[in-house]
Amino acid sequence: MDIIRETNFQNLGAVTHAKVRDIYVQNDKLILVSTDRHSSFDRIIAHIPNKGAVLNLSSAFWFRKTEDIIKNHVLDIPDPNVTVAKRVRPLAVEAVMRGYLTGTTSTSIWTRYQNGERQFGDLTLADGLRKNTKLPHPVFDPTTKEGTHDRVLSPAALVAEGFVTQDLLDKVKAAALALFARGQQVAAERGLILVDTKYEFGLDETGELILIDEIHTPDSSRYWKRGSYEARIAQSEEPEYFDKEFLRLWFKAHSDPYKDAVLPQAPAAMVAELSRRYIEIYEQLTGEKFRVDQTGNPLSRMEKNLQKYRV
Repeated sequence: MDIIRETNFQNLGAVTHAKVRDIYVQNDKLILVSTDRHSSFDRIIAHIPNKGAVLNLSSAFWFRKTEDIIKNHVLDIPDPNVTVAKRVRPLAVEAVMRGYLTGTTSTSIWTRYQNGERQFGDLTLADGLRKNTKLPHPVFDPTTKEGTHDRVLSPAALVAEGFVTQDLLDKVKAAALALFARGQQVAAERGLILVDTKYEFGLDETGELILIDEIHTPDSSRYWKRGSYEARIAQSEEPEYFDKEFLRLWFKAHSDPYKDAVLPQAPAAMVAELSRRYIEIYEQLTGEKFRVDQTGNPLSRMEKNLQKYRV
């Protein structure tokens, strides 16, 4: 099976190689190519077969499912790994939505709760809550979008520091709440819990708010299996989840991924398992079979499918 590590197509515009996507910039549009690169520890640690196609097709599914809530940037999906998107002015705010008291990073709601924080958006939490429990209602918990490190800021601070106006932030919050409600509804119907996620927005040439980037993918969202959630929480066990953490833990056990110049090769069995998980969650959420032509070279396939976008 061919792995999509990187693309360098000619005559599609200037290209930027981001963590997972290769982005070709044209005057009025972006060509977004989802590769199979897997990023952790601020670096590429593996390449996961079919990951790029899963992410791109998952977003395409969710953009269709939510276009009655807010317009999005999608112009075309000419290939399983490619989205042609309207070029807009991105906001310097990331709309994080949280439905459960969980997480492990420094900005996660569980970590901040353990450190004594009790106010999250319009929600004040009591002392003594357990990890992975459902919040009284979903919380809008925005962060900045900055070049170095994103910061969790209150809505008032985001406005005060000039990241966004109050009127625009109100629109972002309303859209994020509606999108999250739709995502949780669809996930529940498919036997899953949408635990938390993030959204990105931009403004088009008329100043209208547009949903951009990706939506409800396994990379931007946390999912748990709904059927076993209550029993596992009652037993103080972790929920069943679709997660890439097992691969991160392997690298931490076999290297110093933040400092080592060269990392060990990811075990083939783990890479295959992660690929399987990506496909499984795509099929469960969308109700569609994952079908991507594996008979030829994916770079040749993409190049052919992008002919009409050459400049």
